[in-house]
Amino acid sequence: MSATKPRRLVSADSRLENLERHVQALMAELHHARYEQRREALTDALTGLGNRLALVDAFVKAQQATAEGALPPALLLLDLDGFRALKNSAGHAAADQVLITVAMRIRSAVRENDVVTRLGADEFAVLLPATPQSRATAVGNRILAALEPNIDLGNNSVRCGVSVGLRTAEPHHTIEDLLQEADLAMEESKNEGRNKLKVFDPATLHARLLQRQIVGELRDAIRSDQLVLYYQPIVELATGRIEGCEALVRWKHPVHGLIMPDQFIPVAEATGLIAELGRWVLRAAVGQLRSWRDAPATAHQDFSMRINVSAADLQSLEFVDDVSEALAEKGLAPESLVLELTESAIIHNNELDRYTLASLHRLGVGLEIDDFGAGYSSMGYLRKLPVDRVKVDRQFVQDLGKDPSQLDFLAAIQQVIRSCGLEGTWEGIETAEQAAALRSIDCASGQGYYFGRPLPEAEFTDQLARLRTWPA
Repeated sequence: MSATKPRRLVSADSRLENLERHVQALMAELHHARYEQRREALTDALTGLGNRLALVDAFVKAQQATAEGALPPALLLLDLDGFRALKNSAGHAAADQVLITVAMRIRSAVRENDVVTRLGADEFAVLLPATPQSRATAVGNRILAALEPNIDLGNNSVRCGVSVGLRTAEPHHTIEDLLQEADLAMEESKNEGRNKLKVFDPATLHARLLQRQIVGELRDAIRSDQLVLYYQPIVELATGRIEGCEALVRWKHPVHGLIMPDQFIPVAEATGLIAELGRWVLRAAVGQLRSWRDAPATAHQDFSMRINVSAADLQSLEFVDDVSEALAEKGLAPESLVLELTESAIIHNNELDRYTLASLHRLGVGLEIDDFGAGYSSMGYLRKLPVDRVKVDRQFVQDLGKDPSQLDFLAAIQQVIRSCGLEGTWEGIETAEQAAALRSIDCASGQGYYFGRPLPEAEFTDQLARLRTWPA
């Protein structure tokens, strides 16, 4: 009996050891599976680089190290230049190959402990732990150099430039703060010609925050009667008759006072508010013209209202209807309204622009090219457009009296305008001598401080009532 007991003990021990080894194997397999799962969760499937989660993870560790005395991390944010066009022309497979090659080149240009990630599409980020700005700039320039050679795609090769924004982390930064500010720097790189590195400038952030504030306040201003129109007379040079006026928008801000259009129009254009702003100006100007027509003291039946039209207006399918409805609601003839178009707004000459201009012309409103001579248009090009008149840029009038040959030059411009079947309005007239000179070469209309500065509605109404013609 004593001989069999040890065998049973050995057998039990063996089974226990086998069970332990099996459990250990299962644990190892589980740990490996979890490791692979986390690795996959932190990895971009196409390039093998880290993804956004990997960037967040690396940033948290770098900020913890900074709190313990290390230098702060720096972030390089990279966006490929022209990648969408490349993808559309070369196809998805070629675009993927470009992304894989770019990833390899970025990885080869950075240090071993730098964390290279792909955030999506054609955007990459490199987190550089404990790195001063000067050293981060050097790394960024190495990346630019690494991406300089063409990328071989088999049948052809492409060059893929990259715009880079650099931001060094502050102790208070979250990863979203850091990404946002690096993105602002990267946008500056694109704006300055692309394929370069720009370091974050706090003034850029201030400007962006101010723009956001302006957008919010401007949207409220449009809807709460903070906008006002000022009016500047346009005079028939031969007779001095005030033939119309230009409506110019101002923002009567409750805190900052009267804000001029050059401070908020660009923001409206950049943020998509320009169409709503344009509709407000259209309705307010047409409504004011109706009021003048109804008042005996200002009932000039041939007096026209001129408003400025943006490129966004020409691209809007509703714009022609907006104009037609505004005139119909106030019972005004279409020819009482003149729309001023900048050369830059129509130079694209696309199908929608042509359709809108043709529709406005058929409606009967006047169409005038503003700031003529300051931009792109040739007279041959203007002949193809359904416009009635041009407003000649003020730069041509300013030199009158300074250069003896300037009047001959302006006479030649006037002759060309007339040969195209157009009327010309000359802006920037500031003296009686300039007005007389333009009158001597049969220029039709004039506008400028000599005839009057832009005035608010009440003052301009008083001027209209008192002064139907300007003394010649």
